[in-house]
Amino acid sequence: MDVISILVLMLAGHFVGDFVLQPGPMSSGKNRHKTREQFDDGFPQWYYWLSAHASTHGLIVYFCTGSIIFLVAEFISHWLIDYVKCDKVINLHQDQALHILSKVAYALVIFFIGMPA
Repeated sequence: MDVISILVLMLAGHFVGDFVLQPGPMSSGKNRHKTREQFDDGFPQWYYWLSAHASTHGLIVYFCTGSIIFLVAEFISHWLIDYVKCDKVINLHQDQALHILSKVAYALVIFFIGMPA
């Protein structure tokens, strides 16, 4: 598959992961600033939600590239970007731009260096 097709699949997968596969409880639950009283007893802590969300994105990137290295890179970058968004260091538009730029970076690596393992 050519690099443009991989990039398009990663971008489409990103929007599915961020808007279709992120239910309300995950969207709210991944924010460490939400008070526990806002949730039911037994509701998982914020880091479970944030890690599950970042894992979803890592898997999407893996399905598009077949690269474990990109899966790990996506998990870490998505986790950190969403963490700072929840801290209001960046806004939604900056959050989405950074996520898109990470996919472009993966595509550039593939184009110039080749697909990592």
